[in-house]
Amino acid sequence: MISTARYWFYIGLIVLVYIIGMFVTLFENDSAQFAVMAMRMVQENDFLSLFKGTEEYLDKPHMHYWLAAISYKIFGIHDWAYRIPGILSTLLGAYSCYGLGKLLYNKDVGRFASLIFMTAQTMVLANIDVRTDAVLTGFTIFSIWQLVSYIEKSSLKSIALGAFGAGIAFSTKGQIALVVIGISILCHLIYTRKWQQLFNWKVLVAILVFGVTIAPMLYAYYHQFDLHPEKVIRGKDNRSGIFFIFWEQSFERMSGEGVGKNSSDFFFFFHTFLWVFLPWTVLALIGYWTKLKAFWETKFAYRPDLEFLTVGGISILFLLISFAQFKLPHYMNILMPLYTILSAAFLYMLHQKEKLKMAKVILGIQYFILGLVVVFTILVSFYVFKLEHWYNYLLLLMALGLVMYFIVQKEAPYTKIVTVAIFSSVLLNGLMNAHFYPKLLEYQGGSTMAEQVKENNIPVDRIYKISERYSWSLDFYNKKPVQITSLSEIANKNDVWVYVTDKELEQLRKNGIVWDEQITVDQFRITRLQTKFLNPNTRAGKLNKMHLVQLD
Repeated sequence: MISTARYWFYIGLIVLVYIIGMFVTLFENDSAQFAVMAMRMVQENDFLSLFKGTEEYLDKPHMHYWLAAISYKIFGIHDWAYRIPGILSTLLGAYSCYGLGKLLYNKDVGRFASLIFMTAQTMVLANIDVRTDAVLTGFTIFSIWQLVSYIEKSSLKSIALGAFGAGIAFSTKGQIALVVIGISILCHLIYTRKWQQLFNWKVLVAILVFGVTIAPMLYAYYHQFDLHPEKVIRGKDNRSGIFFIFWEQSFERMSGEGVGKNSSDFFFFFHTFLWVFLPWTVLALIGYWTKLKAFWETKFAYRPDLEFLTVGGISILFLLISFAQFKLPHYMNILMPLYTILSAAFLYMLHQKEKLKMAKVILGIQYFILGLVVVFTILVSFYVFKLEHWYNYLLLLMALGLVMYFIVQKEAPYTKIVTVAIFSSVLLNGLMNAHFYPKLLEYQGGSTMAEQVKENNIPVDRIYKISERYSWSLDFYNKKPVQITSLSEIANKNDVWVYVTDKELEQLRKNGIVWDEQITVDQFRITRLQTKFLNPNTRAGKLNKMHLVQLD
């Protein structure tokens, strides 16, 4: 449906957007926090222990931090180095979507799947605001692809690679990886009825490979927690890291115990999906309904031209995560590969069965989405954060011209759907990575203050804070966590700098503490955008301040 040259052109554009995003300042809280945790591994030469500030960290396992630490070792401690493992994992995920789409359907579906995966909004965000999900998602779909390949071809190499991928995914975020892999493979086995593949000596090899892969993570947990039952973690002593990762972790997330409850809304992920899978949401929803209808009409009898892995996996897993008491939008990322293959297969079906009327309806919706993106682009560039230089306007004009050139080309509606959707994603996220995020992050107090620390040659080992309030971006860009002290202790220190909020600055004043110099920067919780902040006329009223003061 699309030529090889066009396919690789699209891949190149998408990768360019990813590369631009590599150099964006790290976001608080999670990205900067995880980057600091990996940084401490390197600086303290301790790769077995995880710390979140002063607290021992028993939540997610070690793999994400190890990969970031390896990147730091190779390239140095930089924000772009922190993002490299996530981007490479996403590329692995895209290749795996291609491989699984090709295996279950054909090469065209594989190509569409890889493009959809890389341009789904939540996956682009996962490589800017980098948490554990990029690595988790990439290795989870890699494992599913290889295990399905084993089921279909009985290849020892495939089952070994599938077990390795499952081990890396499990070592990144725990049980959720095995749940997604297991349910997806189970759905495939139920439909194809190839149960004999489970009773094969090669399965023992897979168990061995999985065990060896997760062994470093288990040893690290054992070293940090099991050997020290006296440690109190979240109000409990005798915490076993191994028991936690094999049993307690997902139940805590489902019940909200330990991590807290933030949403009892059963439909949270339903309305979240509407934006996280943009610009492909409508394609996925219609594709899902069409697939369910096909299975209902055939009474789930096996047909070689159908597969149950995607629709079955999505249905069961979506239902499971909807019952969780702790929910965040990026928890859906691990399901994105299944949606991409489902959507790609539906798009190919539109072409194969020449469903021209439906294709035109979907294309109309894609044009509407592109129109919204163009309006947003102009609004950001000329109002929210105005472009500052003539060459910025030239680049914007060239980008809009490129989009227009490809949009006006005559193509079949099925192919045009891909063209319009990809350019919607590239235009939006190219603008976000190159302009919107850099301007937005000027209002992130910690990273902005770190620039002031560097410009004024302030010794980072002389910077303190008088609360346990996290300062991740300042910690990372100073390459040293801010030291914690108290009001009584800080009064006895000379020639030190204190990093404080407005309220804490007032506390210093009330306690008779005086200072010589004061550096003040704007502060806004940039991951929680508000209309009044985006409006430059009302922005000042939504800003707080962060201060760095030098005591006498």
